[in-house]
Amino acid sequence: MKQSFARAIANLDTLGKKAVRFGIVVVFLWIGSLKFFTYEADGIVPFVANSPFMSFFYSHPAEYKSHINKEGELIEVNHQWHEANNTYGFSIGLGIFLVALAILVAAYRVVPFISMIASILVFIMTLGTLSFLFTTPESWVPHLTDQQWGFPYLSGRGRLVIKDIVILGGAIITMSESAKLYLQRHPKQVNPL
Repeated sequence: MKQSFARAIANLDTLGKKAVRFGIVVVFLWIGSLKFFTYEADGIVPFVANSPFMSFFYSHPAEYKSHINKEGELIEVNHQWHEANNTYGFSIGLGIFLVALAILVAAYRVVPFISMIASILVFIMTLGTLSFLFTTPESWVPHLTDQQWGFPYLSGRGRLVIKDIVILGGAIITMSESAKLYLQRHPKQVNPL
């Protein structure tokens, strides 16, 4: 009984790979699509403004703290600042990129090499996202009145970011699977002498 149960579980790796690919596609499509809305663009500002790799996309990254809108809140003065800061322009560009990656990761059977490149970009992007744990103060619980603050106490933003470790591993699976499919379809040709 244990043996047959274990064999059934051992053969789930193919299903697992499909689930990982599907998960990456759904997350990137959904989150990418949300980047076209102001509340999502407002929400990523602390990450982008504090990133040494991305803050240059904003016109005034150092000033973001006094212009934060909570989710579901629209303060017109803050909204105007975000427009001048390029918050929304950057978010739309990022959304287009994320949606394109999702489509290319999904299309691995049609364009496996390009899908492999898209998975590599997902991997690199995820490393960038994980760097927010080190660059964004809002990733950690602030020191207010509780004794639990700072490292290792992740804030809501930090908990959101650390989940990307799973996407990092998933991107390795999808890039590998796409590369294998490409190599199967394009075996090395032996040139006769």
